[in-house]
Amino acid sequence: MRHSLVSGQTPFALILGCIDSRVPPELVFDQGLGDLMTVRSAGEVLDEAVLGSIAYGVLELGIPLVVVLGHQACGAVAAAVHAEETGEHLPAHIQYVADQIKPAIVHSQHGDARVDATVSAQVRLVRSRLARERDLAAKVAAGELEIVGARYELSTQLVHRIS
Repeated sequence: MRHSLVSGQTPFALILGCIDSRVPPELVFDQGLGDLMTVRSAGEVLDEAVLGSIAYGVLELGIPLVVVLGHQACGAVAAAVHAEETGEHLPAHIQYVADQIKPAIVHSQHGDARVDATVSAQVRLVRSRLARERDLAAKVAAGELEIVGARYELSTQLVHRIS
């Protein structure tokens, strides 16, 4: 299999997931080498490198499916919620991640429920932002790309779609 992939790749989906070591997309979706292109950032935070990586997969490789994959008990989301609640400034570049997640924080919930709801809200926010990216939006409008949100539950190992 590895030798056959030397000449090129044709992944059928691009997964934007969290850096959490418990959520490797190839294992979550039971896929092998060459099946998925994966881009990972804490809390699925978008920046220019992440957007460029997604654009490469969609525009250069013609990948027809982008999945924004959040997960239960996300540490990046928990840190963002904690920082907002306490006013604490997080160290190094972690504050940048928290600032990017902040617009998704669900204020109608408290404690663990707030973190849990914010995980799903972050997936929706990132999915929506990707769908508004000019080049990706054109592919969606042409029926050449679908961008979906999903969530992986650590406790059950199941993935469900987030609308």
